Order: sequence, then C-alpha cells, then structure tokens
Amino acid sequence: MPKPYPREFRDDVVRVAREREPGVTVEQIAKDFGVHPMTLFKWLRQAGIDEGAEPAVSRSEFAELREARKRIKLLEQENEVLRRAAAYLSQANLPGKGSTRS
Repeated sequence: MPKPYPREFRDDVVRVAREREPGVTVEQIAKDFGVHPMTLFKWLRQAGIDEGAEPAVSRSEFAELREARKRIKLLEQENEVLRRAAAYLSQANLPGKGSTRS
C-alpha cells in the first residue's frame, strides 16, 4: 500500500483544484501534482464533506462514532459480567436443598 500523502499537500492540491482557471481540468491538476485523478476527486469530495457542503459523515464525526461504538461495546461487556456475577452471587446465598439449617 502506498504511503499516504501529507495532509498539507492534500489541502494544497484541493485548494488549487477548486481555484483552477476555466478550461483547466481536474485531471490536468492531478497530473501536475503527480497524483491519480481519482485520488484528487476523492480528496475534493472528502473536503466538501468535512466542510459540510456535502451530506455525509465527516472524518471527525466518523472518528467520534467509532469511539462511541467501542465504548458501547465495552459497557455492554461490563454489564454482562456484572449481570452474571449478580446471578452467581444470588445463587451462592440461597440455602441448598437438604440443608441442615433450621
């Protein structure tokens, strides 16, 4: 897998692509910067999402959602452990069958 381009480089290329002169294509800009045209199209789309111009989940929202899902999974696991422990302890405190206690 190729090494990702630095954030500053991507931002600069996106800025140039957005501010291009009439008649200059995205493909020409991509070639000038040495990136694949589809890569530049993806960067432009992601920049629009991050700025709120396009409806989708931004990178920060995606990261926040991923962290929330991890936290929910951990809490569900902790809840299951506590539920099982409570069930075990409640069974341990019950008098057994044939108990000699009066």
